[in-house]
Amino acid sequence: MLPCARRLDEAIDLDYPGAASMKAESISIGTEILLGEILDTNAQYIASRLPALGIDLYWMTQVGDNLDRLSEAIRRAWDRSDLILTTGGLGPTEDDLTREAIAAALDEPLSVDGKMEAQLRAFFSSRGLVMPERNVKQAALIPSARPIANPRGTAPGWWVKRDGRILVAMPGPPVEMERMWEEEVAPRLAKLATGGVIVSRTLKTMGIGEGSVDEMVGPLLRSTNPSVAVYAKADGVHLRITAKAASREEAQRLIAPMEEEARGILGKTIWGADDETLEAAVGAMLRERGLSVATMESCTGGLLASTITDAAGSSSYFKGGFVAYTGEMKIALGVDEELVRRHGVVSQEVARDMARAVRERLGADFGIGITGVAGPEPLEDKPVGTIHIALDDPDTSGQAISYTFAQSRAAIKRRAVTTALFLLRRALLGR
Repeated sequence: MLPCARRLDEAIDLDYPGAASMKAESISIGTEILLGEILDTNAQYIASRLPALGIDLYWMTQVGDNLDRLSEAIRRAWDRSDLILTTGGLGPTEDDLTREAIAAALDEPLSVDGKMEAQLRAFFSSRGLVMPERNVKQAALIPSARPIANPRGTAPGWWVKRDGRILVAMPGPPVEMERMWEEEVAPRLAKLATGGVIVSRTLKTMGIGEGSVDEMVGPLLRSTNPSVAVYAKADGVHLRITAKAASREEAQRLIAPMEEEARGILGKTIWGADDETLEAAVGAMLRERGLSVATMESCTGGLLASTITDAAGSSSYFKGGFVAYTGEMKIALGVDEELVRRHGVVSQEVARDMARAVRERLGADFGIGITGVAGPEPLEDKPVGTIHIALDDPDTSGQAISYTFAQSRAAIKRRAVTTALFLLRRALLGR
């Protein structure tokens, strides 16, 4: 952990005028973003969190590791925005130029802070390492900047305050940026921003289409505050309820009756809300009922098992899984050889027997079998995107779904996993 200076609230006075109705701009820095090598998830993260602070995001900029272009972007943002939030470019390499660009844009000298340098060297020394001299640049500051602690990396952030404006520079790696935002930056901004806040509540549904949800909640869509909108997502159809008010508490009071009405209309099609995941929601249902599940996958290559175990506590209900990629492997695990010969490995009959075989083999309450063609080439004359998913449950006749979803290999696999979890949820609701 790099103890960079004091906490921000201690290092900087909290009385800062002119912070109401802040107009913000985000700048994502890195040539790899412009080349499409990485997704700019930092900008999305920041944009999703500013409304709750009552801060309006007006512009989003992406710029590469070029000192002149980066300085120009920062200078432009400084001229038109009250709050500038940058991510990236705080590393120790030659192409990490955010500090230099801010110094150039604000025409302030950049110099190494002795205390910060000592902390950096101690950070490396505590791990039995000698700090590369290149890392010294991470201890540099301009007179208007104060360091922001970064215990998840060696790159401190910057909080720059001047001329009635604020610039916050944060590291690029999401794990570092998000921690810095949550623990250091957002609390500080919350004390500065005094404008109205925007709060959203998202209800997540599955099993009904976007058009059906839109029709069912039609009367709610006419509301203006809170407003209601319908979105099709990878894990179902989402209903977002958004309210604007003077405080978060007041906005939540506006949302509550609308959410209650929406839940009354959509009922059990709602499987979760906000940041909840389908795997966690289904896992909670299994845990509450004291039930277990096992999996046998082909075209998804273990993605279903991986997704199930993404939820904390999954060891209490997930017995285990097999990746049975060939017909021989499926037969060795207990799938009926005659079914494989008669119907082929890509068939609903084989998916059903995969579910049965794994449930019996691992002693689970439910078994899930997935087989199909993820592509890019057809298999057994079955087109790319052909998927068969089955759920085996000794208390019922089980369930199965077959469909063709002709998209990318990754999308086909993800869709199959989501559908399998939906089948399991439906069975649990039936119980």
